Amino acid sequence: MNEEKLKRINELARKAKAEGLTGAEREEQAALRREYIEAVKMNLRAQLDHIDVKEKDGSITNLGERYGKKGN
Repeated sequence: MNEEKLKRINELARKAKAEGLTGAEREEQAALRREYIEAVKMNLRAQLDHIDVKEKDGSITNLGERYGKKGN
């Protein structure tokens, strides 16, 4: 998600608190929020897929390989 979209999300949030949003602005806000949430999920998944866990028996298990990489 780029900086312009993040700024727009914040603008809409401030406007919603101050004066309210039009129907079109509410739809835009919802779409931007969905896009933001998906970007956060994708980044989190990428980080979790690269975590290695040392098991009690000394072996190393990659969580991405163990639980499956789910690319979107």
